[in-house]
Amino acid sequence: MNILIIGNGGREYAIGLKLKEDSNVLNLYFAPGNGATEKLGKNVNLSDFEDLAQFAIKRDINLTIVGPEDPLTKGIVDIFKSHNLAVFGPSKNAARLEGSKAFMKDFLKRKNIKTARFLSSSDFNEICEFIDSLGETIVVKADGLCAGKGVIIAKSKDEAKNAAKSMLSGESFGNAGKTVVVEEFLDGFELSFFAICDGENFVSLPVAQDHKRLLDNDMGPNTGGMGAYAPSPLATPELIKKVENEIVAPTLKGMKEDGNPFCGVLFVGLMIVKNEPFVLEYNVRFGDPECEVLMPLIDGSLSEILYNAAIGKLQSIKLKDEFAVGVVMASKNYPFSSSEPTLISVSEIEPNSHICYAGVGRENDKIIATGGRVLVSVATAKSIKEARDTAYRLCENIKFDGAQYRKDIAYQALKNG
Repeated sequence: MNILIIGNGGREYAIGLKLKEDSNVLNLYFAPGNGATEKLGKNVNLSDFEDLAQFAIKRDINLTIVGPEDPLTKGIVDIFKSHNLAVFGPSKNAARLEGSKAFMKDFLKRKNIKTARFLSSSDFNEICEFIDSLGETIVVKADGLCAGKGVIIAKSKDEAKNAAKSMLSGESFGNAGKTVVVEEFLDGFELSFFAICDGENFVSLPVAQDHKRLLDNDMGPNTGGMGAYAPSPLATPELIKKVENEIVAPTLKGMKEDGNPFCGVLFVGLMIVKNEPFVLEYNVRFGDPECEVLMPLIDGSLSEILYNAAIGKLQSIKLKDEFAVGVVMASKNYPFSSSEPTLISVSEIEPNSHICYAGVGRENDKIIATGGRVLVSVATAKSIKEARDTAYRLCENIKFDGAQYRKDIAYQALKNG
């Protein structure tokens, strides 16, 4: 198979790295890719969807995998399907589950899927009235895409009102905040649930847990994610069944009923409150850094799995009986501002560990950190502790100026040892 991967981050690198193990894969292309994906395949400097579709036709691409949310919400899948190309990802209409929080919350309400009590509005007075009906901790979200940063957890009613006002004015998130979703705060723990879907059927992947805050002990600002592990022991078999039966299956059924069958990765951000799962959000693609810990746990041909899903013939997936831990190493000024490019050096990579490169470029055939979340140190093992320890040893062997990373990834799973 010839495969095209759309995107340039750690998620796309992780997918490419997994596909390199696959005997079915002949040629691998990344659009646009990053400084390290060139080691896995060929980078293609194209961004226009029609140009990419024509490239896929000319290069006899058998499957296109769309990594990030932005091209999905803008309709890249619809363009590729209009040319009868196999593409793994949801249509523009189906991608509204992530592209519009107002659409998502309305869908949950209509389909009776559990979520926090909410109001979606662009009327500031109506929003203030709803805020006054809630407790002191309140969640305020911009409706549109904000690269994972459009959520404010306000600690008072005044803070919530100010956040909503800033969003509505366009000051905080531009047009993404022209409609605001206000939610009651749910007190529990978060999990990331992933299902590969073919429009009607789904297969669940290991349940992951992300670490959004910049600093240890979940302190500091929210980020795109500072590390993840899977599978999480916090997700009991009973809880997984509940999520599958009460959330994932009704979501696929509801999307099909509405004329928007969902094909691709359904990523459900969950809050678990007293062992009951509530939907915080949907994403319509692999999470990052969750993707980096999920890929090593898949046992078998990723190209076959995703191709079958793309053509509506999803089959079962075999998973390894292992744990994976990924630690994000970020640039000096992340997430506040850009950082100076700096050379990355790696002294040793132990067995059962590897690096997924994200915010990197290439200079004189050397990989350089270009800013943001630079890379993910990933390790697998028979226990979470062993995987975590190996991942952190790899972090110590990776050097670049200003590197920062959390020291407590997987702490919730390892509280008792």
